[in-house]
Amino acid sequence: MCSALLAILTVLALTPARAHAAPATWSPPANLITPLDQVWQHQEQTYNNGDLYGFRNYGWDQVMANRGYVNYCVRWDSSATVTAAQRDAIHAALARQHKKWTDELTGHNAWPYAQVPVRVVGWAVRNRSQLQWTDTSVDIYVNDIRENAPQCGVPCGRFFNQNGRYPNCPGGVARHYDQSLWLTDGFGGGAGGDWGQRVGKEYFLNNINAADMHILLHEIGHTWGLDDFYDWTPSGVGGFLMKAGSAARITEFDAWMFRDWWRHLKSRYGY
Repeated sequence: MCSALLAILTVLALTPARAHAAPATWSPPANLITPLDQVWQHQEQTYNNGDLYGFRNYGWDQVMANRGYVNYCVRWDSSATVTAAQRDAIHAALARQHKKWTDELTGHNAWPYAQVPVRVVGWAVRNRSQLQWTDTSVDIYVNDIRENAPQCGVPCGRFFNQNGRYPNCPGGVARHYDQSLWLTDGFGGGAGGDWGQRVGKEYFLNNINAADMHILLHEIGHTWGLDDFYDWTPSGVGGFLMKAGSAARITEFDAWMFRDWWRHLKSRYGY
């Protein structure tokens, strides 16, 4: 603003599992209560021109609309070719990093899902010949350029259809995408929001087997609503992932900030 075939299949499984007996409690460590309150107050004062609670396309809204999963489309903003093996490795790496966030919710404060599966349902590319596979496992969008980059089909994107209906998406709701993973040649740093995440193609591929892809993790945090901390730090906390450059993985404070979003938004979903 970061394996084995069985593991891949588990992460990418379509059917979400319900969490068992998740307690409806809020119990952060005592030393984090004050900084968490400071963060939430800051967000209330600064987000969306005062519309923190009115915005309806956070990652939370996407997962709850889908009843427990997230669909992605990859914007391949690169001149490179991609093999089927590279494609599958990109999908698996994305799912592993996304799971690091949602695992922090499992069994917590009435969160209803034991897993939030990630599926990649499409790829956008400038030239079809760049994608070196012929199977139909993903939809392919060719030379639909937006923001000077290949764009996944607008009729299938939640960012463009926030009512959750996709009447002009050829594959219907099942083939819609909630977020884009935008991989750009030579891109430094990252960007993230309700539309998805953007990182450098080289960064992603060079770290595809890393335990923590910290730039991507940071940007996924923004998709869920978490703030940046460029000009201030909450009281009594040090390095953490959402303070860019100060941590390389999700810390305890990041996890509790994440859970605080669920605490404040869960009533909109009936929890």
